[in-house]
Amino acid sequence: MKISPARTAAFDVLLKIETEKAFSSVLLPAYEEELSPDDRGLCHEVVLGVLRRQIMLDRLIDLLVDRRKLDIEVRIILRLGLFQLTALDRIPHHAAVNESVDLAARAKKTSAKGLVNAVLRKAIRALPPVTFKDELERICVETSHPRWLLERWSDEFGVADAKELAVANNEPPLLTFRKTLKSRGVDLGGHYRESQFVPGCFIADSFDTNLRELADASEIYFQDEASQMVARGVPVPACGKILDVCASPGGKTALIAQSAENALIVAGDRTKRRTGLLQKNCAGQCAAFVNVVQYDATRALPFAASTFDSVLVDAPCTGTGTIRHNPEIRYFVETSDFQGFQETQLAILKNASKLVKPGGTLLYSTCSLERAENEEVCRLLVRDGGQFEAVRPNVPEVFVTDEGFARTYPHRDRVDGFFIAAFRRK
Repeated sequence: MKISPARTAAFDVLLKIETEKAFSSVLLPAYEEELSPDDRGLCHEVVLGVLRRQIMLDRLIDLLVDRRKLDIEVRIILRLGLFQLTALDRIPHHAAVNESVDLAARAKKTSAKGLVNAVLRKAIRALPPVTFKDELERICVETSHPRWLLERWSDEFGVADAKELAVANNEPPLLTFRKTLKSRGVDLGGHYRESQFVPGCFIADSFDTNLRELADASEIYFQDEASQMVARGVPVPACGKILDVCASPGGKTALIAQSAENALIVAGDRTKRRTGLLQKNCAGQCAAFVNVVQYDATRALPFAASTFDSVLVDAPCTGTGTIRHNPEIRYFVETSDFQGFQETQLAILKNASKLVKPGGTLLYSTCSLERAENEEVCRLLVRDGGQFEAVRPNVPEVFVTDEGFARTYPHRDRVDGFFIAAFRRK
């Protein structure tokens, strides 16, 4: 039994996502590290492709097996096989089928080998017709987004935008990156175009050898354009004091540190693992001078009141604005999460607000699309505090909303969906 390393890695990643609610953005780099460039590319494409089409693949599988109940390992193997058969023209049918059968044996599901073989060969002959009870179900299945989430977005943004958003979530995101402090003298040679909105942000059409070498040398850091916009919007006065409250993994912290002129930069997070990652990330970008602290931001923070000129709260959230990069989020998020995150976000924001100097800036951001985690949290802060007034975020005008906040959208802007609010302490 010889299965390509790409397919075994893809199966293992998808099984962990399914059974442990792990994230593809964390698992893929770890599994791909040991793969050849060709296997790395196939594994990446297959994992993200399956996740972006999972509801449609499951609908086809259910029709092909006459809605027979399947073990999760067998369903994942069928998803992998069916994705290769329907979406990857360069994969020979016999390879997709035979290695899927071998995967069943590897997964200790030997009794399912015949089923896997029969289902995939049946799919090669003809796919079953898929019917829908209404237009929303069609969008749900064809874009592989849970119906309740599409209904929520339809209520919030309108049906047309909800559909465009779901479609955009399945498009591979642009490859965006920035230089680090380690690479101030590196010449990118005009091979990559610069963002029209975010200074120092570069966009590549593909991941080439040059980018891999620069990334391995920590001379560039891959970061979404909208995420860079958040960090660029943090005021960093010379000799000032800056706090990044929920800082791990450290992409925004290190970018803020690039603008530091004898400023004191403090960053923290909740667990030892997260602060360790934060410290490692900052050090790798020549920003080891950032002071890393471990704390629980939902409780009183370990700093004196009115200490910092700028405080950034990039709060934990559902992450519905980053589904392009983490397609599994659409399957993880639940309706109860929005209220739970709102309570956490407001607690953190209130604790952080106490640390801002009079005249200083408090920035609040999330990578969520939901008003409950964004505008509503800001409304509650202003209502309950009274010491802060909303000011226009330091972002291009095109992203400023009628309410004076900033928003980016995957379907409109081809970046992750971020929310940014800025407040000045009176």
